[in-house]
Amino acid sequence: MGKVIAIANQKGGVAKTTTCINLAASLVATRRHVLLIDLDPQGNATTGSGVDKLQLEHSIYDVLIGECNLLDAMQYSEHGGYQLLPANRDLTAAEVELLELPAREHRLREALAPVRDNYDYILIDCPPSLSMLTVNALTAADGVIIPMQCEYYALEGLSDLVASIQRISQALNPGLRIEGLLRTMYDPRSSLTNDVSEQLREHFGDRLYDTVIPRNIRLAEAPSHGMPALVYDKQSKGALAYLALAGELSRRQRSEARKARA
Repeated sequence: MGKVIAIANQKGGVAKTTTCINLAASLVATRRHVLLIDLDPQGNATTGSGVDKLQLEHSIYDVLIGECNLLDAMQYSEHGGYQLLPANRDLTAAEVELLELPAREHRLREALAPVRDNYDYILIDCPPSLSMLTVNALTAADGVIIPMQCEYYALEGLSDLVASIQRISQALNPGLRIEGLLRTMYDPRSSLTNDVSEQLREHFGDRLYDTVIPRNIRLAEAPSHGMPALVYDKQSKGALAYLALAGELSRRQRSEARKARA
């Protein structure tokens, strides 16, 4: 069964979408089958995957409200090599419409059930808020990756996010856990970066990924070309960092599987 991972942070601008696109492409490069779900009405993961969000016949919005099944809405990212459930601004309406639907928190989980076995990883790009869309993502997920910058305000927001994940775990999804914290836009020359990084290590231990994502212009440029950095410039520091993250994620999963069998 595929592992479902929500990429979430209530703070915007922390590289959630960048992480989704580049981690998906890096996992594909290691011969994993990947589905990326764009659950943000801005649709940035869709355009960053090379799909025109203005020309969609069906999107994740139609899946959530029951207008079509998941396979009908699926697209293929030619550059990324992964399957994509795209989004556009129609998804904004889902916030209101979901409130009137049965099992509103479980709509995404139910939609994914028939296809989970087809993928090694299913990544969900969440909006920067604890909305009904994010609740659906966390209810469907096995784990959460939290991208964050090493700055003071990021620490404040992190405690709120961890509390939200715990509430959803208790009320809706007992299997939900924090998969890991990912340091993004990392600049080791900054003393604040190093201080915050050390605090994260002390508090979260091995849940903090060893891999860090550096500030890198190629990561910023690649989405405008509709491709991951691995395709745009495979030798860039950003592309290599996400390849390292894919390797670390896979090693952790194998380690957990061995422990479970033991």
